[in-house]
Amino acid sequence: MSAVLAARDVELTQAERNPALIYLASLSATGRRSMASRLARVARMLGTNLREMDWATLRFEHVTAIRSRLREEGLSSSSVNCTLAALRGVARAAWSVGLMTAEERARVESVGAVRGFRLAPGRALNQGEIAALLDACAADTSAAGPRDAAVIALLLGGGLRRSEAVALSLADYSPETGLKVRGKGDKERLTYLEGGAALALNDWITVRGDWPGPLLCPVRKGGMVERRAMTDQAIYGALVKRATLGRIARLSPHDLRRTFASELIDASGDLSAVQQLLGHSNIATTTRYDRRPEQSKRRVAGMLHLPYRGRAKLEAK
Repeated sequence: MSAVLAARDVELTQAERNPALIYLASLSATGRRSMASRLARVARMLGTNLREMDWATLRFEHVTAIRSRLREEGLSSSSVNCTLAALRGVARAAWSVGLMTAEERARVESVGAVRGFRLAPGRALNQGEIAALLDACAADTSAAGPRDAAVIALLLGGGLRRSEAVALSLADYSPETGLKVRGKGDKERLTYLEGGAALALNDWITVRGDWPGPLLCPVRKGGMVERRAMTDQAIYGALVKRATLGRIARLSPHDLRRTFASELIDASGDLSAVQQLLGHSNIATTTRYDRRPEQSKRRVAGMLHLPYRGRAKLEAK
């Protein structure tokens, strides 16, 4: 037993001194998954893995070479910059435990971001697709039907991330005061469900029952509601199922959040209010959901008349 405990203590000591693990431990669950994937990719590029990589030896020239390699592999500027942010976080962690000097850390952090712009990923759903999703839920007479309608209500009607939705408890929702959401960085915000979104959530709560605990729960094949929280992946699976049944193009959970944002920006033009509802720290992030510039560009492009009559009309003569 003592040998087992000693081995465990050595393993813990090694983990505590691994700058990458220290950095990842400071992040939210969602951020941890994303940044761990990026750091694992960097480690593979250097011929090792995340846990065995000697992150304290990371230097300016290494990070510069990594940035160039990622660009050569076709990654977007935002993806490369996220990886650079992860490496800066690792350098800070290495400095904090005395494995890197302040000068070495500063040089790593001095590697500049990649400039560039790409169109925002994902898409917004149209009204026909939204109706098809909800109709697919309504056609399901089991408890999974209203549960999935509530998922759509939270992501599309409330603009939540799927990680935020599965973290909700029944006590977080009140029709009078709104929905308390815990977002990235343990930041809380209030959002509101109105109209059909509120109706969908209330229908699910009626089916779920009023016992305290997770708001969204798994539903067994027999229709029994389990008293535990859904997972992020279960949210994804539920939406793919409803999209398939509704015969609409494949979508991601974040597309519902994009739809929430773009529709509200289009309708209100109030970027500040939408920023607060989404829980964005920087309004520049919110502006990426703004479809108005694209709509204006399309209207302007439509002002150009190209007198092409088509092959069919020419052959008819």
